[in-house]
Order: sequence, then C-alpha cells, then structure tokens
Amino acid sequence: MSNSSATAPVLTPEARDLSALNTLGLASTAQACVTLDDVAQLPALSALAARHDRLLVLGGGSNVVLPETVPGLVARVALRGVRLLRAEADAWLVEAAAGETWHGFVAECVKQGWDGLENLALIPGTVGAAPVQNIGAYGVELADRFDSLTAWDVLAGRYVEMSAADCRFAYRDSVFKHQPPGRWVIVAVRLRLPRPWRPVLSYPDLQRHPGLAGEPSARAIFEAVCEIRRAKLPDPAVTGNAGSFFKNPIVSAAQREALAARYPGLVSYPQPDGGYKLAAGWLIDQCGWKGRALGAAGVHDRQALVLVNRGGATAADILALARAIQGAVAERYGVALEPEPVVV
Repeated sequence: MSNSSATAPVLTPEARDLSALNTLGLASTAQACVTLDDVAQLPALSALAARHDRLLVLGGGSNVVLPETVPGLVARVALRGVRLLRAEADAWLVEAAAGETWHGFVAECVKQGWDGLENLALIPGTVGAAPVQNIGAYGVELADRFDSLTAWDVLAGRYVEMSAADCRFAYRDSVFKHQPPGRWVIVAVRLRLPRPWRPVLSYPDLQRHPGLAGEPSARAIFEAVCEIRRAKLPDPAVTGNAGSFFKNPIVSAAQREALAARYPGLVSYPQPDGGYKLAAGWLIDQCGWKGRALGAAGVHDRQALVLVNRGGATAADILALARAIQGAVAERYGVALEPEPVVV
C-alpha cells in the first residue's frame, strides 16, 4: 500500500477529459476530478466530497458507462504497492494497493510463486474494483481467495477493516454495490493464496487447452487463460468495450428444465443452491445479436456478451443496444439480463 507522506499534496479539483480513462472509450468529461495517489489525501477527499453532490470513485474505468459530462466530484484511485505480508503453513497472505492493475498484480503473484489467481488473468480494471464486482473467471471468484480489505469511509472520515463476511460477496455482487455511490474508497486488498496450490481446471476451455495436459503449473494456466481471453475478447485499446456487459442469469431448476425441453442446446451450469446459471452469451447469440449493431454501438462478433463502441458511441447508444438485447432475450426465453457495468 502507498506510504503516507508527511505532508499530503493538496487535492485541487480540475476539469478532466475521461475519454481515455474508460475502456468503452466514451467521450466524457469530469467537471471536477482529483487523483488519489497517497493515503494521506483521504481526509482531504472526505472534505472535498462533502462540498459536492456526489462522488464517483474511478479505478481502471473498465466497468462503467460514463455520460458526456460527469457531475459532482471524480476521484481517480492511483494508490500503488504489492507486498507479501506473511507466509503461513497453508497460505501466502498478499496485499495490493487499490490502484494496481488487476492483471499486473496477478502476473506479479505468478512470478513470485504466490499461486492461486492465475484463472483470473487478463481481467481488466484495478485491484480496488475487484471486490466491488467480486470478479470471477474460469472457475475462480475473488471471494474464493479473499482475506480482508482496508477501506476509507468517506462520510465518516475513517478507515474500516472488512472481512469476507462484511463484504457480503455473491455472484458479481458485494456490499459495495448496495451502498450510496462514493461512500467507500477501497484502499488495499489482502488475498489468501493456498499452500499447497492445486490447479482449478473445471471449465471446458481449460480442459480442452493443449498446454494444460497432465499436471499443469500455475504459469501454464496463467498463459492459457491469457491466450483464451485474447482469442475471444476484444482489446479495449483497439475496440472500446467494458468486457462482459451482462451477468449470467441464475434461474430455478424448474425454469431451467422447462427451457431445456424447448431449447435442447441450452447452456447451463448447476449451482450449489440447486439453481442453474445460464450462459448469457448463448442466449444473446441465439436471439441473433452477435455481430449486430445499433448505430455506433455493436455486439462483438466473437463474444455476444461484449458490447463494443464502433466509434463515436455515447452512453445513450450503448444503453439503447443493451435494452434491445434485454428485450429480445426476455421475449424469447422469459429470462431477465442484468447489466454488469455501473451506469453513471
């Protein structure tokens, strides 16, 4: 975690172009923006936030849909640092500051032999955003590796330590999604990485990968996940996107059985509570949306879960496309799709 300086730099809000700071590449300007790169600035941030109608905490900009003008105060989190807190008999306890890129952190853990995050490679965004979304991929969720975090309560002006129970993790969900926007700034996240390490190869894409035969290493899984994701998903630096735009919907066993009877190719995964997770990408694809566009917003031609900015799209364009897709899936399958990104 970033060290506090003796005298924190003054936080002076300035208008800022956010077009390059959101992975959808939407043209957007903050009326007042500050960069948080020292924990000593947190009290000043609370004071500033009290003078604005709202606070938007912005990490990597990979999970937001920004309007042309962002009202209130925007705080970019740029806190840096990765460290091994301790090696225990059954785990490595590793801490990363909130402004670290998630993929960079995963890569560093694999390099150091702190294995257990390799299935989450190449997920865009920052470490601080990871608990908010409870990110997950290829059979592993953040919650599976989470130990605790330090957050700043903006309203109370104090640090709070939070356990996994405090965070109330669920599928792509956490307590932070149910609090007023700008209430919390996640400062640092601590993960418990298992010793001895065991590979997680439950997903078909990993089981089929030629580089993962036998007893693969964490490095081999890391590289395979990167290869698979790059083949399926567009690079935000080339084509604006926010990754998976919709959550995979959870339905009851009875609803899944009824759908499977009508649609034998239905892709679904059993859940611990007896329900089923449906593949949102499959539902969207079956409704004919893969590769289609509405104006400047489109659906990626290789992954129907990904909405893309084809050039010059606005938040309104992206949301209009999302609503059209939701309507088509609801009409055909009776299933509601919920967007993953935060709409500002």
